[in-house]
Amino acid sequence: MPDDIRRELRLLKTYALVVTVLLGTLSLAAFRQATQKAKFTEIDVERINIVEPDGSYRMVISNRPRSIGPIYKGKPFGYAGGSRPGIIFFNDEGTENGGLTFTGKKNADGTWQASSGFSFDQFNSDQVLYFSHNEENGKRRTGFTIADRADLDIYDLVKERDSLMKLPEGPVRNEALQKWQQPRNGVPLFAMRLYVGRTAQRASVVNLADPQGRTRLLLRVDSLGVPSIEFMDESGKVTARIPSN
Repeated sequence: MPDDIRRELRLLKTYALVVTVLLGTLSLAAFRQATQKAKFTEIDVERINIVEPDGSYRMVISNRPRSIGPIYKGKPFGYAGGSRPGIIFFNDEGTENGGLTFTGKKNADGTWQASSGFSFDQFNSDQVLYFSHNEENGKRRTGFTIADRADLDIYDLVKERDSLMKLPEGPVRNEALQKWQQPRNGVPLFAMRLYVGRTAQRASVVNLADPQGRTRLLLRVDSLGVPSIEFMDESGKVTARIPSN
């Protein structure tokens, strides 16, 4: 065999050996990285997606610009993201089912607003148990709410509402939207059943409502420290009060 051919064969064998060693080293390093936990002392990040093995969301932690919009079974709907800094939770089907959100800022004119909420949703619906704080220029409302919602799919409801919003502005659209908001088979879309908290008028209250969301029993200590209990009928008229005067 000619010497030049022997030299080329030796070069090819050397090349093959080097490539094999490099690939083996990279594969081993990749395997070690895949099986080892990463540890950070501190990390700056704009968004973290916690996902299931199939890639579906389980939790999203984000700032405002990168915050996620509503998700139903893995698909966006309703409105775009970018308005809900905080943490959003998702159920086994990849549908949003609660979250922790917070805002607060002072404006150039000296006024300010702040809000925070920790909520849990009815299955395939909206929030039915939530803690909330809302503040505007010193007026504060803080409390805990339990609510009822109609057994309707939120995706279908939003799709129906969005189709009505495409109608030209005017009486026809307004009437259609008012009809959309009405109870379905006698059941309101939303009904507050219990509220425990502080009102914007600085009263502490326990508000108990019927399935239509109408207050029927109100325990209150007003801003002056005066306590009272009021019983109300379906129209909101006080039928009994303690103390009576």
